[in-house]
Amino acid sequence: MLNIKENISLKPFNTFGIEAKGTYFVEINSPQDFLELLITDVYKNNSRLIIGGGSNILFTQNFNGLVIKNNLKGIELINETTDEVIVKAAAGENWHEFVLWCIKNDFCGLENLSLIPGCVGASPMQNIGAYGIEIKDVFYELEAINTTSGEKKIFTKNECEFGYRESVFKTKYKNHFLITSVSFKLSKHQTLNTTYGAINTELEAMNVVKPTIKDVSNAVIAIRKSKLPDPKVTGNAGSFFKNPEVSKETFERLKTTFDTLVSYPLVNGNYKLAAGWLIEQCGLKGVENNGAAVHSKQALVLINKDNCTGSAVFELSDYVLRKVFDKFGVTLEREVNII
Repeated sequence: MLNIKENISLKPFNTFGIEAKGTYFVEINSPQDFLELLITDVYKNNSRLIIGGGSNILFTQNFNGLVIKNNLKGIELINETTDEVIVKAAAGENWHEFVLWCIKNDFCGLENLSLIPGCVGASPMQNIGAYGIEIKDVFYELEAINTTSGEKKIFTKNECEFGYRESVFKTKYKNHFLITSVSFKLSKHQTLNTTYGAINTELEAMNVVKPTIKDVSNAVIAIRKSKLPDPKVTGNAGSFFKNPEVSKETFERLKTTFDTLVSYPLVNGNYKLAAGWLIEQCGLKGVENNGAAVHSKQALVLINKDNCTGSAVFELSDYVLRKVFDKFGVTLEREVNII
């Protein structure tokens, strides 16, 4: 039975901890719940926002419409060979808990993505990535329901059109589908990726000589905890900005002026710059605006330091964008969904 609530606080449903109201609010606990919701007047007559863990949203105002909380649960093994498994997880499963489940079962491929906030359903939308791994590297398929017709559709990897923190669900199909489950192709052999970032250094500090996927996960968790604020303690949405991609010419121009420029060459000849480094070079670590702040340990993260509004965070992000552009001539892009 659907329980559509009115005038609900959305503060518990966004990791920024921003106070905002939703005109209507409903939790979806099964695909059938959503199909029943489709035919209601509240659904038909209002704008709609689908949320999961609320870890990639900034509310700058109340939401005048229907907020749909995707609360689908369940994990199952749908295929297994000598070398691989296909694991299917419902969209409302907590991402980190799902990663730990895979590690417990000795399924390799997701350990570098440990401790990323949010739910499984958001992982392909964002093509989440960390420490040399992106969802597209382990993605098999996803199931979704058309938000207009109610028809079910299976999306293959190619159909998702994954890019850097992008997919069709953020572009041409934005708000067109409710993702119900995501399936991943994982390895039964422990082929580890420890070359990115400080993973090897952390493993050495942990006195690990022959690491397992659990060791890699523990190292990633330790690194993230040392740099990133816990959303349960300090409101945030993780990385607020994308790492910008620039041409070779722009890279060479910047490199002549900023010899410590942090960059990564791309296969297309362009370069990806570290947005956190750019922000830090502008002296913005710790800068505040009406309770919002740039995190003092990781400039890529904006935080709700003192019961701020979403508008204060947005204004601070605008200030960061301007400062980076003025100093480097590089335009940063927000990664977080602004409501």
